[in-house]
Amino acid sequence: MTDWVLPDGVLRDAPSHTPRPAELADLELLLSEAYAPLTGFLAGADAASVARRGTLADGTPWPVPVTLVVPVEVAERLDPGQPVHRLLILTDPEGAPVAAVEAMELTEVRAGWFRVGGPVRRVGAPEHGAFRRLRRTPDQVRAGLPDGRVLGVIATRPLHRPQLAQIGNAARTIGAHVLIFVPVAGPTPEGLAPEVLVRSILAASDRIPPATIVAVPLASHGDEVRDGLLRARVAGNYGATHLLSTGVAVGGGIRVVVPRDFAYDNRDGQWRPMDDVPPRQRRTAMSVDDINDLLDRGSPLPEWHTPPAVARELRKARPPRHQRGLVLLFTGLSGAGKSTVARGVGDALAESGERRATTLDGDVVRRMLSAGLGFSAEDRDRNIRRIGFVAAEVARHGGIALCAPIAPYARTRAEVREMVHAVGADFVLVHVATPLAVCEERDRKGLYAKARAGMVPSFTGVTDPYEEPTDADLTLDTSKLSVEEAVEEVLDFLVSGGWLDPL
Repeated sequence: MTDWVLPDGVLRDAPSHTPRPAELADLELLLSEAYAPLTGFLAGADAASVARRGTLADGTPWPVPVTLVVPVEVAERLDPGQPVHRLLILTDPEGAPVAAVEAMELTEVRAGWFRVGGPVRRVGAPEHGAFRRLRRTPDQVRAGLPDGRVLGVIATRPLHRPQLAQIGNAARTIGAHVLIFVPVAGPTPEGLAPEVLVRSILAASDRIPPATIVAVPLASHGDEVRDGLLRARVAGNYGATHLLSTGVAVGGGIRVVVPRDFAYDNRDGQWRPMDDVPPRQRRTAMSVDDINDLLDRGSPLPEWHTPPAVARELRKARPPRHQRGLVLLFTGLSGAGKSTVARGVGDALAESGERRATTLDGDVVRRMLSAGLGFSAEDRDRNIRRIGFVAAEVARHGGIALCAPIAPYARTRAEVREMVHAVGADFVLVHVATPLAVCEERDRKGLYAKARAGMVPSFTGVTDPYEEPTDADLTLDTSKLSVEEAVEEVLDFLVSGGWLDPL
């Protein structure tokens, strides 16, 4: 797809929008022509036909609705009937223009949000971050492939010896060159960052037949079967003639290779098809939970199962829990004791010197990080997201972040959990479940009295709801526990989970 050179005035005056991460991933695949025959985001008829029948409106097979939605304030600046007013600039998260979409159709899909359908063209040089050299287009990859069969492999997880044996066996069986696709649109199912997955695949590349490795922003669209069909379509556009099955039905004109089950042969230390190994001499592949448990405890991954180079990458990405970053989010009503307990935990960590900790108290953050925000639902969410962002950065670098906002809404607490997991750190939700009556009786700041008098609008627990967590990892009630006892419960939880060494 050729670049679109737009006059500076057009770039300046046209509305702009930063798509969501999954939409940005779709955009990159549209621009690279990995989504051929699509040339843009689907309009209403095509989107409805794909959702209903798995084909575009003209009958062309296509598995997933590739769509773009924008808020009403962006849609109001677009006019599909006027060529000069239907151009929308799409930017990356830093605000740099990446592409332009011609809004040929606008459709309201829910209150305040509109679907934009129309062709896309690149307007800026792509910025891919880490492993830029692996983000190649289908044309570039196909030009470097040898003649003959090409076995596509979608590597959604690190490749251990059993998976490497399956790939090697399948490639030899059909006489194919191996083309490995590494999805880099987001974390793996186990939470590994995309760059970690790429490093682990590269670390294993010398243990499989000659292979081409390409990083592709394949994002999930929420339907396992449709995602499998989409991956097959993308693999075919990159030049794969066959695709190694991952257990999900695929099609789209590509032949599927079902891998044999492999087992470790204790007699000579080789991985072989399971049927070729006597039952008493077999070792089966370790589960993901088994692998993560060893990493969490700092135990080595066994060499019979994992190549040392792969194990090194996984240890770097998932250090033992006592070295891993951690965010503790204390949530509860005003006056519940969140800040007091969080400070107590921070003091205990400072005294021991075992881990570095940063305390992000709700009131302090309101003054320093979120000055100017009010107490509407939207501003409360912004405040918690800001706390979550800073806390995740603390945890990214191996620290412990102790956060003590009210955090009244379950959705936003879940967003913070996702932020933390995305950087490879752990998250613990502590519900300080002190009853409202006790919190109101304490009322050290006089806020409850003002809220009851109508002087403080949108006060949590009085005029604004508090959504009690159903997913708390630890629950404390400071009406039944002293501060010292509550702090001790948190520290005991951290020790039992492996984040702290026993005293």
